[in-house]
Parts: sequence; C-alpha cells; structure tokens
Amino acid sequence: MKTGALLCIAGMVIVGSSVSLSQLILDYPTLTGQALRYGLAALILAFLVRGHIRPTRRELGILTLLAATGLAAFNVCILIALPHADAAVVGTVIGAAPLGLALLAPLLRGARPATRIVVAAAVVVGGTALVQGTGKADTIGVLASLGALVGEVLFSLLAAAVLPRLGAIRVAAYSCGLAVPLLLVGGVAAGEVAQWRVPTVVEATTLGYLALLMTVVAFVAWFTGLQRLGVERAGMIVGVMPVATLVTAAIQAGRMPDLGQTAGVLVVALGLAVGLCWPGSLRSPDAPGGRRDPSSSLRSSAQILPPPGRRWPGSLRSPDDPAQRASSAARTDSAYDSAARRSAASASSPRERASATAASSATPRSSLV
Repeated sequence: MKTGALLCIAGMVIVGSSVSLSQLILDYPTLTGQALRYGLAALILAFLVRGHIRPTRRELGILTLLAATGLAAFNVCILIALPHADAAVVGTVIGAAPLGLALLAPLLRGARPATRIVVAAAVVVGGTALVQGTGKADTIGVLASLGALVGEVLFSLLAAAVLPRLGAIRVAAYSCGLAVPLLLVGGVAAGEVAQWRVPTVVEATTLGYLALLMTVVAFVAWFTGLQRLGVERAGMIVGVMPVATLVTAAIQAGRMPDLGQTAGVLVVALGLAVGLCWPGSLRSPDAPGGRRDPSSSLRSSAQILPPPGRRWPGSLRSPDDPAQRASSAARTDSAYDSAARRSAASASSPRERASATAASSATPRSSLV
C-alpha cells in the first residue's frame, strides 16, 4: 500500500506543481493546445507499451468514455466555468472528488462505503476548500464546475475498471489518444479554428513539458498507484494537488501562504493520515500485492476430490466403483501428506515441525473420502 500511496502522491504533486505553467499558454487556443499535449503524450506512451494486449470492445468503450469525460469534457467544463466563476470556486468544487470516489467506488461494486474512508475524504475536501479559498460564481459557473467534478471522478472510476488487464501505460496511452479527436472537435465548436497557429517557442516548450511530465509521468504514476491502492484511498490523494499548487505558487512568489491556507494544508494531511492508515485493508489473495491465507494451500490440495455422486472428468467408472473409491482415497492421502509436509516445513520452530508431522501421520485421512 505504501508504494501505491507514494505513486499517487507523486502524480498529484507533478500535476499540482505544473498548474502555474499553464499561464504560459493562455494566449494559445485552449482545447487545441490540450489536443496537442495529449497527442504528443500518446506518441510517447505508445513507445513505452510492451506486449500485444489489445482492449476488447467493452474495454475500448470504457476507454473512450474515460477520454470523453475525464479528459475532453473536463477541459471543456473548466473553459466554460472560469468566465463565470472565480478560480477558487472551481477548484473547491473539483476538490470534492475524494468524497465522490469514497462513496461511489464501493457502491458500484455492491458494497457499503467504509465510514472511516468517507470521513477521511470529507476532511480532505474541507482542507482543500480552505486551501482554495472562496469566491463568487453564477449558475453557469457552478454547473460547469460540477461537470468538471464529474469528469474528475470518472477519470479514476473508469480507469480502475480496465487497469487490471491492460495496465497503467496502455490505459494512459489509449485514453490520451482517444481524447485528441474529441478535443479537436471541441475546439472547432468553440470557434478556435480562426485562432489556429504554430505555437511559439515558449508555448511549444510548455506543451512538451506538460505532455511529458504532467501527462505521461503523472498519468502512469497515478494509474499504477490507483491499481495498487484502490479507488477509495487513491481518491483522497487528489487533495494533494491543490496543496502542491499552493506550495509552488508560494515558492515562486517568495512569500508564505496565509493562515487559512496553511490550516487547509494541515487538514488535508490529517484526512490523508486517517484514511490511509485504515486497519485491515488487506487485499484479496489474487490482487496485486495481496496476502494469501497460509491454509489456502492445504484447502486447495484437499479439494481435488469431486463432490459425492460426481465423476472425475473423463472417468468412465461409476462413482460407487470400489476400485475408484480406493484410488480416490490414495490420491487424497497423497494430497494431505504433501500439504502436511509443506505445513511442517514452514513451521517456525523444530517443536512445531515435529508436532505438525506427528499430527499428519496420526490422521485417518482415508476416512474422509
């Protein structure tokens, strides 16, 4: 879990600290610039992809929806919201993403949200609001900000659905590539065609940096951490992004944040500490990094027999055949002997190993058939 948390934090720190660089491309068409950024990132990621795994139709649909909502629509909503709302309001609304992920992720898989995770996410959201501050907004600004919030939540929820088979690099590559035509269409609809031009040296350098670090590195780090940590806990780390933005701005300005923003940073840290230290958060045995029940090998060895009245696959004998029962008993004895030897070998002391070996010798295993 530590590695997953560190990867998610690294991704959010990269994104948060890079926000100020966006000021260098304000004069360039917004959606067109984002299309160039994601297009360059997709090319870089395509060179990093290994293997020949291709998404299924279902996975391709999910990736397309991810690109449409978490990348293209998110940027469009930000573009619509900023003229109608202060940046602090937009940031505060989007900062509610940890709470949305903490509630929706378990509900989508038919489970109840963990109370402690929800409380921790709410604390993170409160800290984010303090960091962002307050401002004014009209109805359009609020609705567009909520649309951006939905895109932010879906970005992680949809990615989590395809990460297990496709992996972080492949998910990032497909989502970036699929976002390019969507953003270009959005740029045409927004009237950016008349503003299309070759980027200046500063704009091209900034777009290249955003493509390499803010997209390739940050996306791969986030998706990898998301897969290891789980959506609920990874979602809380979204609260690190505004903190990184605040710290970067303070360093660039050469002044300390005000008291309210400093308090917000501490509240975010408190929420993360509460949520990421949730006890009993072991993954299932088949999950990456999960722990396996020590007795699972014994159970799997004991389950070699079919249920009573069933035949072995390919067997032509009746289940009641004495010869087959004797053969089944011999196989079961062998399985239990092997499991007992493994259990004795893994015991922590000579006394435990001797006890385990003696117990396996004394058990009338054939009577279990």
